[in-house]
Amino acid sequence: MSKGTSWLRTLIDLIEVFFNSVQRNKRGRTWHQHVVPYKEGWAVRREGNQRITSKHRKQSTAINKAKRLARKYKADVIIHRANGGIRDRISYGD
Repeated sequence: MSKGTSWLRTLIDLIEVFFNSVQRNKRGRTWHQHVVPYKEGWAVRREGNQRITSKHRKQSTAINKAKRLARKYKADVIIHRANGGIRDRISYGD
């Protein structure tokens, strides 16, 4: 009986590890869009990315682009001020 019990316990442990790793992966990547100052204008950048998604001359244009992406991926738009501080946050998540 102990062999059967230890085998079953090992199987249960493996299943728990698998499901825990799946949950971690779901939380790992976000689609939140940041509207940030960029050179002579504004840019949209996905949270966690170094590269920008798009460049714009006006902040309002960048905000509109970020809103479209955030709606598509059910994410947030984080709007920054020219000095880098956060001005506003708009949520499109469920």
